[in-house]
This record gives sequence, structure tokens and C-alpha cells, in this order.
Amino acid sequence: MYPNLYYAFKDLFGVEWTFLRFVNSFGFFVAIAFIVSAMVLAIELKRKSKQGLLQPTEMQVTVGEPASFSDLALNFLLGFILGYKIVALFIMDSSATEDPQAFIFSTLGSWPAGIGLGLLFAGMKWWEKNKQKLAKPETRTVRIWPHDRVGEITILALVFGLLGAKLFDIFENWGDFLVHPSDYIFSAKGLTFYGGLICAALAIWWYAKKHKIGFWHLNDALAPTMMLAYSMGRIGCQVAGDGDWGIVNTSPKPISWMPDWMWSYTYPHNVNEMGLAKIPGCEGKFCNELEVGVFPTPFYEIVVCFLLFLLLWSLRKKLKVPGTMFALYLMLNGMERFFIEKIRVNTRLDLFGFHPTQAEVISTLLFLSGLGIWIYLSRKVKINKSINETSKVE
Repeated sequence: MYPNLYYAFKDLFGVEWTFLRFVNSFGFFVAIAFIVSAMVLAIELKRKSKQGLLQPTEMQVTVGEPASFSDLALNFLLGFILGYKIVALFIMDSSATEDPQAFIFSTLGSWPAGIGLGLLFAGMKWWEKNKQKLAKPETRTVRIWPHDRVGEITILALVFGLLGAKLFDIFENWGDFLVHPSDYIFSAKGLTFYGGLICAALAIWWYAKKHKIGFWHLNDALAPTMMLAYSMGRIGCQVAGDGDWGIVNTSPKPISWMPDWMWSYTYPHNVNEMGLAKIPGCEGKFCNELEVGVFPTPFYEIVVCFLLFLLLWSLRKKLKVPGTMFALYLMLNGMERFFIEKIRVNTRLDLFGFHPTQAEVISTLLFLSGLGIWIYLSRKVKINKSINETSKVE
């Protein structure tokens, strides 16, 4: 396992670049997942636009104005945060930054670096605006297509996805949260996928309505994208060993050619530091290994969800009813997660005498929602078609 890229480069290439300790493996793969998925989403939105399924919106923009106070203040704030935290990782005493995640979520930082980078960002904004300044600012009308908004959609999904993932993790572990609230609020650990999916979906729904983007067509374009993002994000879970593994598996390996780690794995050097510190020659952090092998469920989800992405991608031109691609995604996502929960470690709820996991409840609701949307939209199209045919006859 590679809790951060330092360990990966050391093991794979034999180099010890200390600065790579600051790049968390899970976060790295999540970032890659967002970037690749944004590219795929842009491709699909362009295709739908060429078919006339999506239309642009017009906006009034003013060009040639000097930088406003809010422009300068916002850029200073962004530069200050980056300097105070990120630059500080490289210039402060190693004893303060030994645990990068703990440092990021602490109040420690470098004031000089924050103020300096803040002034630099504000100065760059002023220079950029001053270079474009006109004697008389002009108001122009620009047309913006849905695929031009992919950057904004991605940022919206990232922010609300992480917020929702954190909130749902807190709800899932409410009892422990009440005892140790700071361990949840000020920690990068503990993220629940479905919480991120639900909150990001609500934010994107609001954004699509605000900018008059066809709701069902946007959802259809997002469907294969979200399946791909989930598959790639799980690479980070597997590589970092973040605790999203399965239950103990001591059963004999069923297939001889299968590598041992695909069937039962102890996640050495896992980022959560779970298990026993028994790895020979390892000193310091991330020296733990599980006592007994478990199902590597993140690996299973990487493979299954990538295959489901290929399935959705192959069907995107064949499903003609708007919204049915999204409905199919909900059903496939729900089934995949429901069955993987059977061999996955998770907190169980007490619900009307049953003890499902939070993910089992939500995945069931997603499947039923997808099935309901599919039936509703399909029937709606048939009814409209019947009405049109009746009108032609009359």
C-alpha cells in the first residue's frame, strides 16, 4: 500500500523525494478521476449539442473594466490560503508538518507565506484586468453551450460531493461522532460515496435549472461519467488502504491463477494505520498491517464499475428516451453497491428490526428510483406517441 506518493515512488522507482509525502494517494486518484470524467462529460455534451438536444444560453458580460475590490479580495484570500497552508508544508519545521493531513486541518501555518502569496495573486489579477482595460467598458452578448460549463459543473460536484461525503459519514457514525467530533470534522478521513453522490446531484440539479440545461439530457451525459469516476476513485481506496475493505476472508482461494492479494489481503502500510505494527524494517508512520486477510472490495469495484462504464458508454446512442440512461445508471449502481456490501465492512443500522448498512438502504432506494424513472419516462413517451397518432387521424 502507498499512503502517499512518496512510498509509491520509493517502491516503484527507488527514489526518495520527500515533497511527495504531501500528496495523498487517495486524493491524487480522486483528482485524476475528476479530470478524466470532466473530459468524458465534455465529449458527451458536445455530441448532444450537435444533435440539437442541448441549446446554448446567452449572457451579458462587461469587458474592459478595471479589477474590482471583490476581485482583488477574492484572489488575495485564495493566495493567502495556499501560502498559509500549502507553501508552509515546504518551508516550516519538519516537526510541524510531519503529518501533512493533520497539518492541513490544524490552525498552524506560515503568515509571511500567506500574505506574500496573497499579494502576488491580487497583483496578478490587477495586472490582468489592467491589460484588458478599455477607455469605455463594453457590454457584449456571448453564447455559452452546456459543454462550456463542464469546469463549473466539475467544481460544483467536487465541493458538494466532498461536503456530502463527510456529512453522511458523520450520520453513519453518529454515536462515535458525538464522542469525538473533532476526529470527523477536522479530518480528511471518513468519506461516504452515497453522501457525495446525493449532495452533488442536488447541486447540479440547481445549476442545470438556473442555466436552462436540459435536465434529463444532462443526467444521461453524467451517467457513464459518474460510473467511470467511481471506478477510478476506488483505485485511490485500494492503493491507500483507507479502510474501505471487506470482511475477514480465510477461505481457500477458489482460482489457482488468481494472485493472493485479489482474494485475501492484509493491506500493509495502510493509511488508516489499522492492524499491528509488524512490518519488518518499517519505522515511523504507516507501518501497520491487518492481522488477517480481508476481501479487497475496492479492487472488485474498480473492475466491475469500469465494465459498467463501458456498458453505459456503448448504450448512450441507443437509448433514445431522455432520462433512461440515467435511470439505468441508478439501477446498475444500486445493484453493484448492494451486493458488494455483503462482503464489505460497514456500520449497520437498526431499522424496523432489520440491520442493513446505510449503503444497502441507499443502494436499494437508488435501484427502485431508477426502475421507477425508467417505467415513468417510457410510459410517458408511449402516451405522447399515442396522442400524436390520434391527432393525425382526426
